[in-house]
Amino acid sequence: MSNCPCGSGKSYEACCGPIVAGTPAPTAEALMRSRYSAYVKCDVAHLERSLSADQRKDFAAEDAKKWAQSSEWLGLTILRTEQGGEKDKLGAVEFSAKFRNEGKDQEHFETALFGREEGRWVYTGQVDGPGQTVRRETPKIGRNDPCSCGSGKKYKKCCGVAA
Repeated sequence: MSNCPCGSGKSYEACCGPIVAGTPAPTAEALMRSRYSAYVKCDVAHLERSLSADQRKDFAAEDAKKWAQSSEWLGLTILRTEQGGEKDKLGAVEFSAKFRNEGKDQEHFETALFGREEGRWVYTGQVDGPGQTVRRETPKIGRNDPCSCGSGKKYKKCCGVAA
């Protein structure tokens, strides 16, 4: 048994493993943790299955797989959860995911939104935060490159929509 990549302190088999394998997540946070673990394990099927129907329309499985495989996953920190319990219909999970890509350490912050479809928790999108000044230290992402947010979509269909 190995520790779960999500950082819960539990074994993978007792934490995210069953959810990644197809067992419904009991909470939005559990689904968020399993999605991070799926990136670590390169389980693209779970990443796609755990998206809302609307999010799946733009999911590029091969791009998500390449991005997951080319990244070294350094840790997930859950910063805050709002609703998303076993009896809720909606939830939000604010998190930080650290990873290394092309030799550079990076940290992705997001407030992920979750909802239920057919009784199962699914990722429905993210909260757009207030604008802040960002200095680019990496090359510009091309329109057809995988989005750096980790959604598995092409940049032009995800974070590049408004760009």
